[in-house]
Amino acid sequence: MEVRTTGVPVIGARELRRAADILRRYKQGKQNLERRIIADEDWWKLRQWRQFSDKGNPNDDRPASGWLFNVIMGKHADAVAAYPGPVIRPREPDDRQEAQMLSSIIPCILEQNDFEEVYSDTCWQKMKQGTGVWGVYWDQDKLGGLGDISIRPVNVLNLFWEPGVTDIQKSQNVFYLELEDNETLLAMYPQLAGKLGGSSAVLSRYRTDDAVDLSEKTLVVDWYYKKRVGGRTVLHYCKYVGETVLYATENDTFMPSVTREARDPETGETVLVQTPVRAPACERGLNDDGEYPFIFDRLFPIEGSICGYGYIDIGKGAQEQIDRMDQAIVKNTIMAATPRWFRRSDGSVNEQEYADWTKPFVHVDGNLGQDSLQQVQVNMLPGICVQVLNNKIEELKWTTGNTDVTNGQVSSGVTAASAIAALQEASGRSSRASTQSAYRAYARLIRMVIERIRQFYDLPRRFRIAGLSGAEEFVSYCNARLKAQSMGPEALMRTPVFDVTVTAQKHTAYTKLAQNELALQFFQLGFFRPEMEQQALACLDMMDFDGKQQILQKLRSGADAAAWQRMALTLAGRYEPELYERLAGQPSPEAPGTVRTAKKQDAEPARVQQARKRAGEAAQPG
Repeated sequence: MEVRTTGVPVIGARELRRAADILRRYKQGKQNLERRIIADEDWWKLRQWRQFSDKGNPNDDRPASGWLFNVIMGKHADAVAAYPGPVIRPREPDDRQEAQMLSSIIPCILEQNDFEEVYSDTCWQKMKQGTGVWGVYWDQDKLGGLGDISIRPVNVLNLFWEPGVTDIQKSQNVFYLELEDNETLLAMYPQLAGKLGGSSAVLSRYRTDDAVDLSEKTLVVDWYYKKRVGGRTVLHYCKYVGETVLYATENDTFMPSVTREARDPETGETVLVQTPVRAPACERGLNDDGEYPFIFDRLFPIEGSICGYGYIDIGKGAQEQIDRMDQAIVKNTIMAATPRWFRRSDGSVNEQEYADWTKPFVHVDGNLGQDSLQQVQVNMLPGICVQVLNNKIEELKWTTGNTDVTNGQVSSGVTAASAIAALQEASGRSSRASTQSAYRAYARLIRMVIERIRQFYDLPRRFRIAGLSGAEEFVSYCNARLKAQSMGPEALMRTPVFDVTVTAQKHTAYTKLAQNELALQFFQLGFFRPEMEQQALACLDMMDFDGKQQILQKLRSGADAAAWQRMALTLAGRYEPELYERLAGQPSPEAPGTVRTAKKQDAEPARVQQARKRAGEAAQPG
């Protein structure tokens, strides 16, 4: 961005020095969190022996078992299996069409941002470190300069906020730091010539396998801060390097406008005019909603911190004890399998030949005494040690909610399908709670996307959506109907507000099969016959399943169509007897109650089918 300003800039070197002091305080308050996150990544890479306070003999083997790794892998699989999808609902009846359009185009925006991968990456962060963070930005360079919404995962090590707050929106300032290549910075900001390479802030980094060269990189700071102006909160933004401002909203006096056709009142000709679309950034700030563009999703919340604990923080104690016992057992096994010997200094046995099993003969000097060599006795570990190790493994499974039932295994005494499904359903409670937390964060993200659309979609854009019939449709959309609207002669303004409902977009194969079988059962029982409308509606009111409202709507519309057909047939009998005879002569559908249902061969009992369905949805919220 270019700094478009007139007069003396509001943000200069003095303000940047003050921001640097605030950043240092924020970083000091975040040191313990950064150390924990870096240590968690070592545990994830199975290099946990770096974190042990007593590493023991450096020559001993250091086994690193993957029990904790398996926990995170399973929880991540549950999270991505419940990938969310948005449903936008209006609060006013006049906004129904706009809500339907938003429900169609927002998935397109998410797809263009590869949000499925973004969601997966933040789920890894959440399971490992306890916190996943999304960033929702407006990228002016997208679509050839037209601009569009950008959604990216955020590295918690690079993000800084006021220590002690539990909501990012309550922090007075937020900083996001990133190392960028010097050549790229010089190409974008020529004013940085001779000012690159130095910074008073030090960015914490993970221990990577690659040797990263930072000599040609410079730390760039994105500074977000809030101010109260005219009774509302305004979010301002400043991008800087050292004491050089690259862009600041308070320095930007440019008024955005669009070119539209208008008729000249004097000549009557069509001319192009520049129409302002919003106030300059120095007045409105970065985003109209006044919120930081960061969304936190915590796994296990802790008091006094925005971030939470992950599965590594909960299970690393048991994992360390497992690894230490593994080390002791393996060491004892190797010692027993590799015998050692006491040898008298004046013994007559040739040691080299005795140790070399390829030599059939061993030379001795003189008589071979029994005390020339004596084997070192190794005491084998008692069986209780292995039992304690297995107990620790079970402890890790139970404390992290990753029991054998969760992974599809049950004890040998449980054979009934309904009992197995009940165990699997109960074992998915922790995954459902984590997924519900992700859905709440996802709803905040969708609301933020709607605000970006409301603010920046001034020019129409084309989207490919799925129409009501399922066929592809190409629509043009802008934010005209999202802007504040007049409510009458009193000059009152109303801004459309929407509610966001989150549903699981992805289902397991069995969930889809169960949904299809439910639809076939409705058809076989005659639910869709117009004369059974009241009975079908009464039955559906007592049921709960996905897509219930759509089925109710289709039943009501089908009954209305049948009523109109009966009315048309009655009128035809009165005024068009010949037409009535032709229509009345057509065969009528079977009467209710005579619907033939195909008997499913070797069908499972309904109780078992329901148990399987519950097990398939064990990790799904709802």
